[in-house]
Amino acid sequence: MKTALVVATALALAGCRVQDPPPITERWADTFERDDPGPNYYQTGSGYAVVHGALSAHGAHNKPLWLRKKLPRDVQIDVTVWSATAEGDMKVEVFGDGKSFDPDQGDYTSTGYVLVQGGWHNTESKMARGYEHGTDNFKERRGPRVVPGQKYHWRIIRKGKVLTWYVDDMEVPYLTWDDPQALSGPGHEYFAISNWESDSWFDDLTITPL
Repeated sequence: MKTALVVATALALAGCRVQDPPPITERWADTFERDDPGPNYYQTGSGYAVVHGALSAHGAHNKPLWLRKKLPRDVQIDVTVWSATAEGDMKVEVFGDGKSFDPDQGDYTSTGYVLVQGGWHNTESKMARGYEHGTDNFKERRGPRVVPGQKYHWRIIRKGKVLTWYVDDMEVPYLTWDDPQALSGPGHEYFAISNWESDSWFDDLTITPL
């Protein structure tokens, strides 16, 4: 009787587990037309909400909102982003492990690449591998500054070992990185929206295998 109860309990718990959605094998889109981030995302902390059909990221302190779908090795990611204030600082992570976060608002090293537009008090933009505050393993540019309320179209493409980031102009890369040690495989398969303290917004996320 006891054995049967244990088995029944185990089966019930197994049935209640939330299974990871399947990997992305065809174009996938999210317009955030709902009341919360929803089950496709793993929220590692507070600071994220869906408001009037867009995702708000504010005061998350490097606790990413991970998309719970594996990225293809070669991929195109499109997303509309904007900042509500002059602080700028709009940020995503790509090819991370799908679960890591800053536990104590201290030093945080991403498991993937960090892309920041208008960071560091809206003075620079950066594509960093791992630690965004490091002195190596990054590409950066100064300006133009993020304009409050202006919507920007980001396109992030990875083909082979080359990561390219476009902002509005799809002909001229905003930043690009030919990384001889490109992050891929287990531990480097997920996308996240991230944030420190800025009032940033995200909408119309599309992921397309290449």
